[in-house]
Parts: sequence; structure tokens; C-alpha cells
Amino acid sequence: MTKLTLTFDNGPTPGVTEQVLDTLAERELKATFFVIGEKLATPAGRELAEWAHAQGHRLGNHTMTHGEPLGLLKDPEREVAEIAEAQAVLGELTSPERCFRPTGHGKVGPHLLSPTAADLLVSDGYTVVLWTLFVRDSKMPEGWAERALLRLPERDWHVLVVHDLPSGAMDELPGFLDAVASMGVEIVQEFPAESTPLLRGRACADFEDLYVTPRTAVKIAGEQ
Repeated sequence: MTKLTLTFDNGPTPGVTEQVLDTLAERELKATFFVIGEKLATPAGRELAEWAHAQGHRLGNHTMTHGEPLGLLKDPEREVAEIAEAQAVLGELTSPERCFRPTGHGKVGPHLLSPTAADLLVSDGYTVVLWTLFVRDSKMPEGWAERALLRLPERDWHVLVVHDLPSGAMDELPGFLDAVASMGVEIVQEFPAESTPLLRGRACADFEDLYVTPRTAVKIAGEQ
């Protein structure tokens, strides 16, 4: 049976995240919300995160400010702060498995993490969660559901990333979920191994080659 894992990035967003939570609750579905620390630090954002947590959804770290990918920053202090500060804000709302999703502008590659960020994630036992299905709903909110449905047969287990942002994209979520159900696709909360290149601090064999800026490149840049 084909599986689908639902993930929502860049919230919490008052007026949108509530809509997502209601839609999921109506269908008794569980998802993971990768939240931005700055948004979570607001009273309204915190309330939404607590609501999501109470409903059984996972909450993961999506950096403090959602700035440039960590592999492009060339600022070790900021790279650490983006992860550590967001995790501190998450506090007791974090899932038992400490999950982190790097920013990547929709693309997967060595720009996702710097060596400093990778070392922190390994030493602190994080699980890095990537994606297989990116439909650009934040930039092209109309038609994302159709685009996702067309790509579902590409593999046996997809990790979808959409965004609980005020773009109007989440208006398509109910119809999308109903279509997925009619296709016989099982929606699960777990992640496939191929989408977790770092699992509880243990890296897959090609973790650094595929997802971390080369250490030699960082050293050369720092010497210039």
C-alpha cells in the first residue's frame, strides 16, 4: 500500500493553522508541523503549537528565523543559534524524537547544512527530516493538490511538505486529503528511512556528501 506522510512548514500562522488542525481532526489524521522559532515565540503562535501538540501532532524545529540555508551562511555562531534557539522555544512541545528540518528553498543538497550545524545535530541526537514531494504551494497556491496527486504514484512512500501560511493554499487541503483516501493511500505519521539521513544522531553513510557543505570549502572561505 502506498503511504503518505504529511508535514507542514513555516507556521504557526494564526487564521491558517487552526484551519489545518480542524481539517486533520475531522479525518483523525496526524501530521508533523515544522515550526519557525520566531513565530512560536509569540503568544498566538504558542497557543497554536500547544493545540497541535495536544491533538497528537509532532512539532519539529525549522530554524529560528527561516533565513538562508545553513550551508550558505558561513557564520558558525548564527548556524548554531538558528537550531539551538528554536529548540529552546519549542521546549516541552518538542516530540520525543527531536526532529529538525533544514531550510532549502525546496531543493535537497549540500546547501542544507554547514559542518558546524551538522556536528550540532549529530552530537545532540537530532533526526533530520527531508521531503520527497514539494509542490511549491507557498508560491503557487492554486492547483498544488492536483500537482501532488499526480506525483503520488512516483514512489511507495512520499513525504509531502506544504505550508500553513496565509496564501490560500490550505483551502485545497480538505479536497486533497479526501482524494488521497479515495486512492487507497495510507496517511501515516512516521518517516521513511530515505527521508531521515540523520536518525537520532546517527548519520547515513552519505550524509555529509549529500547534505553538508564540504568542510574544505568552508575552511577556504574563512581564510579569504
